[in-house]
Amino acid sequence: MTIRVGIIGASFARAAYLPALRTIGAAELVAIASARLSSAQSAADQFGIPHVYDDWERMIGEQEFDLVCIATPTIFHAPMTLAALKAGAHVLCEKPMAMNRDESAEMLKTADVLGKLHIIGHELRFNPNRRKIKSLIDSGTIGDVRYVNIHNVSPSWGDPAARRAADWLLREDMGGGRLGASGSHMIDLLRFWLGDIGAVSGQVATMVPERFDKDTGAPWRATADDYFSFTAEMRNGALCSAFVSFAGRHGTGNQTQIFGAEGTIMLDESDEKLLVARVGEDFQDMSLRDRNADLPGIGAGIWNVSFVALMEELTAAIREERQLARGATFADGHQCQIALDALRQSSRERRWVAL
Repeated sequence: MTIRVGIIGASFARAAYLPALRTIGAAELVAIASARLSSAQSAADQFGIPHVYDDWERMIGEQEFDLVCIATPTIFHAPMTLAALKAGAHVLCEKPMAMNRDESAEMLKTADVLGKLHIIGHELRFNPNRRKIKSLIDSGTIGDVRYVNIHNVSPSWGDPAARRAADWLLREDMGGGRLGASGSHMIDLLRFWLGDIGAVSGQVATMVPERFDKDTGAPWRATADDYFSFTAEMRNGALCSAFVSFAGRHGTGNQTQIFGAEGTIMLDESDEKLLVARVGEDFQDMSLRDRNADLPGIGAGIWNVSFVALMEELTAAIREERQLARGATFADGHQCQIALDALRQSSRERRWVAL
């Protein structure tokens, strides 16, 4: 079976989706749409895509797809997903799933009613080290998890002149901000490892609102968050904390520490070192390397490489007419969206919010 694929978005999709799909023989890249026709055309030329659009609605109306992959600003996720589903396609939607829980609920309901496969771009569920963490927790290697600490400080947005004016990632009305971009991954991994979240308390802030266009120097104002922190009380009793800022002038990297009754797990994203120790033992390096890391044409880094396994599972499920065996579905995306909304509410109202 040939799987006819349509792509909406020509930035991250070009870096991750298209290289991954090119490794899958059953996938036929039919069309790509982008707000800028030049971007769509450039990606089409690189990956041999025959049809190019600057109007995603026209693309969905004119072409027939088995799968539509959506990698656009968050504000477009719901309308694009609903249109693709109603046109008969299965859907991969980038994270965060939607602007709010009402949108994500409608996306999930529509996909289920129409009987279409759905997956969120939480590719780290396919990363071997993060899957190893799940197996270590599930097997009881470190005992009951007591608490998790995630710390990530980056300087990438710290310079007020680091971004172009009105960059959607720094616009609240477009669904930008680090809570959606980074926090959604963290929440999904916490749920993947430990189950559902019971309650959250957090703070979401814009530390560098006054900015200057990186090309022209013209002043502009950022409205989306460049900082967030939270504590999540999991339903199994574990406490999880995260501190994330992209407004630093120096970075500390991204570290995850998981403390159990019988041991500890540590993962550093900078080198993907997975260290594990039980009580009374030294830390052992249990790092795993992704089998797809050396595929030709796949970009470096866990974000790009992990998408190969995601696309393999998604296209196999479509071809075999079965449910997904792995990955974050729209049901997971909706639960993540509920948590994101609750964290924003917690920040506004300065209180714990039950999910």
